[in-house]
Amino acid sequence: MWLLNNHSQGDKGKPYHGAIKVMFTSAVAKPRFNENDECTFDGKLSIFPFTYLEAPKRTSKNRGKGTMITKVVESVRQKETRDMLINQIVPTIMEKWPHSEGPKTIFIQQDNARTHINHSDPQWQQAHQQGDFTFIIVQQLPNNPDLNILDLGFFRSIQSLMHKKMPKDVDAMNDAVNQAYYELEARTLGNVWLSYQYVMNEMLKAKGSNDYDLSHVNKARLLSQGRLPIQVIAPMWAVH
Repeated sequence: MWLLNNHSQGDKGKPYHGAIKVMFTSAVAKPRFNENDECTFDGKLSIFPFTYLEAPKRTSKNRGKGTMITKVVESVRQKETRDMLINQIVPTIMEKWPHSEGPKTIFIQQDNARTHINHSDPQWQQAHQQGDFTFIIVQQLPNNPDLNILDLGFFRSIQSLMHKKMPKDVDAMNDAVNQAYYELEARTLGNVWLSYQYVMNEMLKAKGSNDYDLSHVNKARLLSQGRLPIQVIAPMWAVH
């Protein structure tokens, strides 16, 4: 996500021209609905910005004394993604995951960015088992962008909501992104997960290649008719 800004970011003596890039990492799971179509778990675990707080180098009439400034992590490396995963994402999953599901094995799918750690990372190996939880990192298959839940539709929905708020600085952008994230309906995320499953079926039909057409399913109509599936069934020949 990009924040267009021709003003300074916290420091009036160092103006930023053009665009300030603020990177976010988001964790989502498949929402749960009961037999009455009531949401029991919205699947929205959290969205985290790569930012940090810093004391201002000079006073300003626009800031109270001691007010911290939000700064952007300009270069996100493995060190930052590892820290985010271990110290923010994992604790948040443990806090928000449905307690009724017993011992939990959670697969965390990442894309193939070089800044991401893999499951064999030594620090991750010390953190991936906590209480009833076992966390396993898996990588998205290469050259298959449709196998990324966030890119398949979730981020696009958030961006359309966020841009209506027209944030003016980094703090406002963080607030706008978080508000858009939590305003997004659980059913919208649930539909993205269904699209993900339809994509996997198309990949099976294409024998693993990415040469396929995305299925167009009128989920709103199926929901109104009470026929929206909880999950998409794989072809019989693919599971036998």
